[in-house]
Amino acid sequence: MKSQLPSEREALKLLNQVGCTREVVNHCKAVADLAVEIAESCNRKTRKVEVQLVRIGALLHDIGRAKIHTVDHGLVGSCMAKELNLVDSVVSIIERHVGSGITLQEAEKLGWPPRDYVPVTLEEKIVAYADKLIVGSKQVTFPVALKRFIEDKATSSSSVRRLIHMHQDILNTS
Repeated sequence: MKSQLPSEREALKLLNQVGCTREVVNHCKAVADLAVEIAESCNRKTRKVEVQLVRIGALLHDIGRAKIHTVDHGLVGSCMAKELNLVDSVVSIIERHVGSGITLQEAEKLGWPPRDYVPVTLEEKIVAYADKLIVGSKQVTFPVALKRFIEDKATSSSSVRRLIHMHQDILNTS
């Protein structure tokens, strides 16, 4: 693994090199802009967030969509990130951004390696949260994002509760 983050330019170049569509790249840019805004707000208040990690993690969070557009894109993307020798903190953001995170039990049902994929660090939570507030490349309000999340037939009630908790956690720190 590399010991340092790629630059924003390098991250965007990676998305293009692996074959992400323009729509995916635009989505990632929009998520990164919002995630950085949230991270900077956190830094002005009570918590310290690695803003550059948030930026690069958000830019690369959907790298797996170059290969697959199912819920598995987070797991596929984390494997791609490891192959690209990206730092562990970016790999974790990619792996844990799907939905409101994937629990061990949910991972087992999906056939994923048995472990917990729920965001742990504040940086991981910020990227996962910002991702839910960006539809395509447009920002939506939390109530709209929550409604979309609830209406998704694949979303469990525990996943909805995790998203609400993530929203409250972010609000309390930003």
